[in-house]
Amino acid sequence: MPLPRLIPCLDVANGRVVKGIQFEQLRDVGDPVALAQAYSDGGADELVFLDITATPSGAATMVEVVRRVADVVTIPFTVGGGIRSVEDAARIIESGADRVALNSAALATPELISAVAARFGSQAVVVSIDAKDDVVYSHGGRTPTAFRTVPWAVEVAARGAGEILLTSINRDGGRQGYDLTLTQQVRDAVDIAVIASGGAGSVADVVAALRITDAALIASIVHDDPTSIVGLREELKAAGISLRSVVQR
Repeated sequence: MPLPRLIPCLDVANGRVVKGIQFEQLRDVGDPVALAQAYSDGGADELVFLDITATPSGAATMVEVVRRVADVVTIPFTVGGGIRSVEDAARIIESGADRVALNSAALATPELISAVAARFGSQAVVVSIDAKDDVVYSHGGRTPTAFRTVPWAVEVAARGAGEILLTSINRDGGRQGYDLTLTQQVRDAVDIAVIASGGAGSVADVVAALRITDAALIASIVHDDPTSIVGLREELKAAGISLRSVVQR
């Protein structure tokens, strides 16, 4: 079995990392490249960048961020937000990202999942699912859709996604712990990796998530002090979570 992964998530708006609560009340927390390097050096297993502005005018800014991040990190990273076509995915991957995350565009055109997987392989495709009260939301968690969480997860796996990034909107940014019930339901329904997201407020929260799924996304608990990821890894190991060995620079 692959070792569980610890994945800092960086929400990017206009070239800066921001953090909010339930996708709102955004505050600036730093430069994406500097934060990415700190997390990479500190022992993160992977990184996720989500362009939450995701406007056509901001596409060039995000591509530049991807290029700069690729120059400084030694771990895989995923980029999502505003990827509406195979061409958009190609632009991000060719700039240095290892994977793309699809969300609203996949809900609008599920065939996009298969198309990107056919071009780059399933390992390069993550589908982000933002869920609230068993309803899947699009457009950054603002718009409810007709999709239900578990059936949509099953469909995206069947269409060729390599991973699911599952965010509980109710828990996002609140530091009250992940929605373990929802995470377990999705994990039991699919045979691809599921990343728990939304709500980590303590080491105990991360431990609980990593005991039932493949990876945990973290943001609020490390953004104010990126170097704290080193201590977080040690506390997870002390709690019995097996992580990959990291050689500190």
